[in-house]
Amino acid sequence: MAFSSLRPLRSRNYALVWSSALISNVGSWVQTVALGTLVTLDQHNPFWTAFVMAAGFLPMGLLAPVGGVLADRLDRRRWLIITTLAESTFAFMLAALVAGGHRSPWMLVLMSFIGSSAGSIGFPAYQALLPDLVAQEDLLAAVSLSSAQWNMGRVLGPAVAGVILVTWSPSMAFLINGLSFGAVVIALSMVRVPSHHRAPSAEGIWARLKEGARVAAIEPSCRAAIGLIALLALLVSPFIGLIASLAIDGLHRQAGGPATLTTAQGVGAVIGALALAPLAMWIGHRRVVSVSLVAVSVAIVLYGLSPTLPLAAIGIALVGGTYICVLSGLNTVVQVTAPEASRGRVLSLFMMALGVLYPVGLMLQGELARYIGVRTLTVASGVAMLVALGMIRLVSPGTFRALDTGVHLPVSDVAVAGIAEIDQKEFIDPEGT
Repeated sequence: MAFSSLRPLRSRNYALVWSSALISNVGSWVQTVALGTLVTLDQHNPFWTAFVMAAGFLPMGLLAPVGGVLADRLDRRRWLIITTLAESTFAFMLAALVAGGHRSPWMLVLMSFIGSSAGSIGFPAYQALLPDLVAQEDLLAAVSLSSAQWNMGRVLGPAVAGVILVTWSPSMAFLINGLSFGAVVIALSMVRVPSHHRAPSAEGIWARLKEGARVAAIEPSCRAAIGLIALLALLVSPFIGLIASLAIDGLHRQAGGPATLTTAQGVGAVIGALALAPLAMWIGHRRVVSVSLVAVSVAIVLYGLSPTLPLAAIGIALVGGTYICVLSGLNTVVQVTAPEASRGRVLSLFMMALGVLYPVGLMLQGELARYIGVRTLTVASGVAMLVALGMIRLVSPGTFRALDTGVHLPVSDVAVAGIAEIDQKEFIDPEGT
């Protein structure tokens, strides 16, 4: 059980995609830290820091549904190659603009939005491709490992960014990110996955989106996961975009502060991601996710209360570990319970909830932080999440029971075609909790 988190790496295809994504994510975190530091040092306004970070995330909510439709219609591997090349192009453009002295906050917002758009429209294809890279019994570990490599990039990227910002410039950070996408293109060119026959459809994008939404609404596990990720995105996730503000304006640290906190979060997230699969085998998937939802709320409060950078680093490491358990656990619920034919679209709804409500929450919290301070705001967000979870537990306890991937009714072809609603009684917790 101790090594169950690493089993997906036995698959050649998964190992290729995983290792190349790690290289790319190091580059992405180099750019993220450099961009947040650049706008914070220029503006010293948490609203602009939040705005630029939100612009990089909002396309996930706006374009993920379209990407989900395309992921269910096109060859997922080839589509990923195309969108990855587009991401690389926009990173090079950002490097050139900043090197030329064009660094107004509005320009950074625009380039952050455009660059993220290319990745967002391709990301559902990446998510939907994972079950084709590993056996189903290794899927939770595969999702967790994908989160781990993303956060290993968070560990390595800020360290690289710190060196680049001290010795070179932000434009060099953006250039390195553009080059890092080449690893993903090479790996995807070497991967071979099963070919899924999909009957040609004359339906337009809107009709296919509605079909995917119907599948997500019928399946209680998908519905619960999407609802909880929406709540998490609105109340908790904004801490990510406000790291630079908390370090620089809240703790009065300069460029090294954001890198330290981002690295600490990454370390915690890697540990959490590697621990998720063994914990799920030990106490059950549902309990891990449910406990992690409470734990991340408490960790956010401790992070906001920390008066020094070392204590804040410990606090955000706890946030990183618990947050990634929630994110990976909810993602796996959707991966397992959504039918293959509509998996991309259902996953895109999951990402849309995260991608729309995270920047909305980030903008609201960034504006509120101007009046009450970023540290007070962070504490309040954790308290609000705890209150919301308590209300859900009282009003709709079935939401948490549906998170057990071993206790669900798969959506049949008949149900997808139009059976109204699966009775919640079919999902009674066998342990009576």
